[in-house]
Amino acid sequence: MNTTSTIFQFEKDFAGALYCIPMAVRRKLDLCGVKVSLKQWNHFSLDEREQLVAQDCDTPNEIDDYGRYVMGVIETRTSAPAQLLERDDGAEWNDTNSVPQRVVDYSIERDVTPPTPAQWAALSPLQRFSIFKLTRPGHSNENFEPAMREFGLI
Repeated sequence: MNTTSTIFQFEKDFAGALYCIPMAVRRKLDLCGVKVSLKQWNHFSLDEREQLVAQDCDTPNEIDDYGRYVMGVIETRTSAPAQLLERDDGAEWNDTNSVPQRVVDYSIERDVTPPTPAQWAALSPLQRFSIFKLTRPGHSNENFEPAMREFGLI
């Protein structure tokens, strides 16, 4: 199984039919620095959404190719230019040596035991990205605990 293209159980209700942007695609969009709104996503064909889930986006060339592909889809489907963001190289969530402080703090705020460094290191990059993304300030992040449970952290 390609773990960078996984749709997790905790997101099946809203991402399984690709009505919402799954974590696998959100990670790839962060890596290539292209913003896709839910409104734009809903203009994409199912084939285009499936392509965005399946397409590799790990090496510098794949990241560039992914960015070009998604920008083309946005422009084709919405007749508007894509909005570019600063690329996220994953420095915080991709570090397997320590659990990001944001994840620790968020876990404690929710009365959930934070992942240990060993647990964090054992997660796939997509799992670490998902947990990190689900601790964003100013968001309800209702899938934080289901994700932690699914990944065997609680």
